[in-house]
Amino acid sequence: MDRGDESYMREALELAARAMGRTSPNPMVGALVVKDGEVVGRGYHHQAGQPHAEVLALAEAGERARGATLYVTMEPCCHRGRTGPCSDAVLASGVARVVAAMTDPNPKVAGKGLEQLARAGVSVACGMLSREAARLNEVFVKYITCRRPFVVLKTASSLDGKIATRTGDARWITGPAARAYTHRLRDRYDAILVGVNTVLADDPALTTRLAEGGGRDPLRVILDSLARTPRGARVLQGEAGRTLIAVTGRAPGEKVAELERAGAEILTVPGEGPQVDPAALVEELGRREVTSLLVEGGGTVAYSFLAAGLVDKVVWFLAPLLIGGTAAPPAVGGTGAESLAGACHLGEVSLTRLGEDFCLEAYPTGGGCQCLPD
Repeated sequence: MDRGDESYMREALELAARAMGRTSPNPMVGALVVKDGEVVGRGYHHQAGQPHAEVLALAEAGERARGATLYVTMEPCCHRGRTGPCSDAVLASGVARVVAAMTDPNPKVAGKGLEQLARAGVSVACGMLSREAARLNEVFVKYITCRRPFVVLKTASSLDGKIATRTGDARWITGPAARAYTHRLRDRYDAILVGVNTVLADDPALTTRLAEGGGRDPLRVILDSLARTPRGARVLQGEAGRTLIAVTGRAPGEKVAELERAGAEILTVPGEGPQVDPAALVEELGRREVTSLLVEGGGTVAYSFLAAGLVDKVVWFLAPLLIGGTAAPPAVGGTGAESLAGACHLGEVSLTRLGEDFCLEAYPTGGGCQCLPD
């Protein structure tokens, strides 16, 4: 018996998610070919430059694709990029019906793929589980629409919002499960960012360490207006990932040259203030095809990104402890909101238990990219 469109689309979405963190700058896409109630082909896009989901699913189906239904989580592309147009492959397969979860937000496609199929006589439907599909590809939707990376603010604090004690003791506020999930996030996103004060205080490596191995190290970005990163810092050691140090024009030339000799790439970010302008930095990362950015900095960095309206998603680990103390650093510093109306309000809040800790994930309701799902 036929399982129904929604069931098949959910399986296609599950297939797409297998490539989480591996397809940048492309979207994650999954596809199923169904003939007479039987799945005869499955495929998902593994990484940029490799065959798209539809092509893989159709290849597995072979001749059984003729007269079948193709379920795909994003409309087939109709332009040539790293690979050929998927819409041509769909037409060549003889598929009779195509069900897409969402249109491709890429302006080069944006419904044109489905229009091509419909003109050729293929029955076309779009919108099945569209919200789930868009949320799965929130990084791609933001990047391809705004040409800026999807920004995730990640922090870990006590229940009273402290990220360390007044003496600077911060290891470890959260337990092993929360820290393991942090490495899952690093594996998922293109770049990770901290401020130089975090480098000076904690000397983090900012690498990805998964229990099963095989993690992907993100581009490491350091906000360092005066090029104070020590040459021996762990972010400059070994082969794990590249390191980009963002400075201002006030950074001493000899310090910049020393960091370049240590292997860092130096980016002088334009701006009027004494600190690196986060908005200008995000624009430059977008030009470099960085589609997602995980901000792991301290309270000052967190506030600078929130105040600039750059945060698209918040991942907040909460540990069941109370630190207290007005001198203990907060998760979000800066001058703060003048009124509750001006505070950063969060929606789509989910709460997950991770060992003894909790992980809250939410989306700013008044900031970030308006092209993302409401």
